[in-house]
Amino acid sequence: MERLRYFLQRTLLSMRQTPLLSGATIGTVAIALMLLSFFTLIVFNVQNLTRQWSRDIQVIVYLDRIPSNSVLEQWCQEITKLPAVETVHYVSQAEAFERFRKRLGQNDDLLDGLMPEILPASLEIALREEARTQRGAEELVELLSRNSTFSDFRYGQEWLERYDAFMFLLRLTGTLAGGFLIFATLFIISNTIKLTIYARRDELEILSLIGATPFFIKAPFLAEGAFQGAIGALLALGGCHVLYYFFLKKGLAALLTTAAAQNISFLPTWMQVAVLGLGLTLGLAGSMLPLRKFVRM
Repeated sequence: MERLRYFLQRTLLSMRQTPLLSGATIGTVAIALMLLSFFTLIVFNVQNLTRQWSRDIQVIVYLDRIPSNSVLEQWCQEITKLPAVETVHYVSQAEAFERFRKRLGQNDDLLDGLMPEILPASLEIALREEARTQRGAEELVELLSRNSTFSDFRYGQEWLERYDAFMFLLRLTGTLAGGFLIFATLFIISNTIKLTIYARRDELEILSLIGATPFFIKAPFLAEGAFQGAIGALLALGGCHVLYYFFLKKGLAALLTTAAAQNISFLPTWMQVAVLGLGLTLGLAGSMLPLRKFVRM
């Protein structure tokens, strides 16, 4: 307990003696993790929204000829057994005609005199969540195309291509920006601890001469880095919550439908814990780098 009390006292004393450096370190950690957390929050909510919208992704097979009920039932059973398929629904010509009439709304009188036979029957195949991607839809189409009866497929190719490209660009940008911010944070923490070591080098030499262990010498610096990283992470979560409330919950929600706006949420608990853990890790790593060079084991 005495050692723990000493380490805590030395940590607080060191931060009090260098308030400008400590403040700069905590501020750097807070800004870096806040930007990283907010970008993660955007990606998280975009994925949630697109996951909701992806429920409408279907592979539609248009039928040139209307099969018998037995053949149709056999097709539905075979397709349902495929791992990427969730449900299969047969849309008759009459049902397709009624859907088209409803979509026209007040202009449905344009269909007066026309017969349902002008529209083809089809099979609407809903995909499982893990298969609602361009690759998943293409693999399913490749399997279905083995049946020579199925020749005309629609699955929103252009939308899926744009969605996959957008998500790839979003993740790539987040990875590059996150790597740069983490590197900058490590650099700032490392140099702060380095300056602190220079300021206390006489004291450290005395501790070494009287037989203090390397751990006893290093522990206050490691605790200082971890403490600064943890404070910075807490401030980052607070700042990220402010950005979330004003820019996402209030601002973006006004541009979306009510159902979509309800799906906008803050980072889940495990992500917030991960941000705190990242702050601690950055503080410890930033402290270890100068200690390995200036305080020998």
